[in-house]
Amino acid sequence: MPWLTLVIAGLFEVGWAIGLKYTEGFTRVWPTIGTVAAMAISVVLLGIAIKTLPVGSAYAVWVGVGAVGTVILGIVLFGDSASIPRLISVAFIIVGIIGLKLAS
Repeated sequence: MPWLTLVIAGLFEVGWAIGLKYTEGFTRVWPTIGTVAAMAISVVLLGIAIKTLPVGSAYAVWVGVGAVGTVILGIVLFGDSASIPRLISVAFIIVGIIGLKLAS
């Protein structure tokens, strides 16, 4: 259950990272409220997961899920580059996340 909580926390991290784009520098009220809420939920869920998971692994997985999800949504939503080197780098992050899970 803590790993599921951690992954959900990472998904909320994706939500707030993408949400930042829509806030337009925190000048749009509703996107700002959603982004701040996603930030809070993400950190609270991370804190819950860290109660039973190793802090280093949990933090790295949280950041990794957030990074991978944000890159993917950046490509899909904003037309960010989907170059081969970039996708290979994302694959390395995914391998690292899996490795940390298996090693814990």
